[in-house]
Amino acid sequence: VQLVDSGGGSVQAGASLRLSCAASGRRFSSYSVGWFRQAPGKEREFVGATNWSGDMPFYTDSVKGRFTISRDNAQDTAYLQMNSLKPEDTAVYYCYADRPLFQRIWGQGTQVTVSS
Repeated sequence: VQLVDSGGGSVQAGASLRLSCAASGRRFSSYSVGWFRQAPGKEREFVGATNWSGDMPFYTDSVKGRFTISRDNAQDTAYLQMNSLKPEDTAVYYCYADRPLFQRIWGQGTQVTVSS
């Protein structure tokens, strides 16, 4: 599986963005998926993830109630819906995919910039 991040952009505070993580290759539905983000000068931070079916998402506290992860296994794509964006959400967002006994796979990242 290979992952391609897309959907980033520059928005005002309070706006919404939807990031996509498109997978190529087989067996995407057997992977859990999630996102990390990295702001300039900071370490990569976990944002959220979900299981293979998408019915068990979990999130870091700072995005709970604002961000939602979903997936469409028929389209081999996962989504990160981001609402009520804040300037502190500015970062490069990376999707990833995990499968037991396999190395984690990363997307190339997409920039999200939120201005006040």
